[in-house]
Amino acid sequence: MTTLSSSSSPTSADAGISPESLAQWRQAFDENPQHRLMQNAVTRAALDDVALDREVVTGIDHTFSHVLDDWAVTSQKKSGRCWMFAGLNLLRVGAMKKMNLKAFEFSQNYTFFWDKLERANYFFEQILLTADRDIDDRVVAYLLDHPLDDGGQWNMFVNVVKKYGLVPKSAMPESESSSNTPRMNANLKTILREGAATLRNLKANGAVREALDAKKQDLMQTVYRVLAIHLGTPPTEFDWRWNDKDKQFHHVGTVTPQEFAEKYCTIDLDDYVCLVHDPRPSSPQGKAFTVAHLGNVLGGDYDGGVRYVNVDINLMKDVTRRSMTERGEPVWMGCDVGKMMHRELGIWDAKLFDYEGVYNASFTHDKADRLIHHQTLMTHAMMFTGVDVDPGTNSARRWRVENSWGDENGIKGYYTMNDSWFDEYMFEVAVHKDLLPADVVAAAQSEPVVLPPWDPMGSLAE
Repeated sequence: MTTLSSSSSPTSADAGISPESLAQWRQAFDENPQHRLMQNAVTRAALDDVALDREVVTGIDHTFSHVLDDWAVTSQKKSGRCWMFAGLNLLRVGAMKKMNLKAFEFSQNYTFFWDKLERANYFFEQILLTADRDIDDRVVAYLLDHPLDDGGQWNMFVNVVKKYGLVPKSAMPESESSSNTPRMNANLKTILREGAATLRNLKANGAVREALDAKKQDLMQTVYRVLAIHLGTPPTEFDWRWNDKDKQFHHVGTVTPQEFAEKYCTIDLDDYVCLVHDPRPSSPQGKAFTVAHLGNVLGGDYDGGVRYVNVDINLMKDVTRRSMTERGEPVWMGCDVGKMMHRELGIWDAKLFDYEGVYNASFTHDKADRLIHHQTLMTHAMMFTGVDVDPGTNSARRWRVENSWGDENGIKGYYTMNDSWFDEYMFEVAVHKDLLPADVVAAAQSEPVVLPPWDPMGSLAE
């Protein structure tokens, strides 16, 4: 067991808050009319309404030189499946073109089922891998804290699609629990944590791998049963027919999910490279990274972990823009969604809210400092579907984003991101390797640097 002391260093005699300090702080507050004005405003109105910079808002319009989308947004509802929605939204673009459809969705519930099942298996394997460590070891504690989150990253989406294929939403529609995951997740986490305790105890008592595998199979059968009860049973085959937007009828017949994916997924997921922007001094650019104990699918031809290449923010912008302007493809992306965002207006800007002016305080950390001090990380995945390019510099001025929060916010669910926000809060994109310099493609295939599970670049988009 780890021994914790009450203090790592002697406490200063002046460490407490004294009456003199309180009196000084109150006097300074009362003597500044700006402080009282802000108090009057913020105690009666929402902070963001007070801090919203009107000049920024009026300087934004929602027009773009290049727009790819002509479809309605989707809704992940009360779930953390944004990364999956963003991935399936990317794939449905080609599917709609191939089937001549105005509207189409792949089943998010289908891929969700398989990710949950694979994630449970991955968790049990990590527990067995670390079973010789103390229960309060930092890695073991992290695994037990995060046994089965909803969120994910690009590579985890690719793993599921490659193994299990795809089905249309009609073949496995949403369930109450796929759209509202907390209760199902709570019970699954109980099963996984109790299972982890059982596996650790068995191994501590000398159980061989065959006995551990047998117990894991029992646990996984329970997980499958719970998922089937909550989400429904995934189809192994289905009859596919549709009317296209010209009212023409099509009937393919009975297909498997793998056959459906092969026919209607028009991009080769193996051709896409995940890029991140991590400006910390400890994360050199041009290097591949992975995160220990983070993944989903294990075995066979599937790599359970995540892998990305750290690049300069300007390279990330360039390939994102070119994906839309040259290849005509939207871009899967991950960002720190809640920072400097107005949900109702559907806008992001690095200076959207003047919090410093409200508080008369300075916020000085740059992106690297915010990562180091746990002030930022990737929290949400969406899709770029448009860009406004400055004809003089050929650089982006703003970006159009398809969210998965339904059409009640933003401009019918679409958001506008000023380029200043991209610099500060964008973290991850997945782009075709043909857009990348040769050294970045080579780096993507090199041996990655392994980050610890709790590193902010291992955060899961929800």
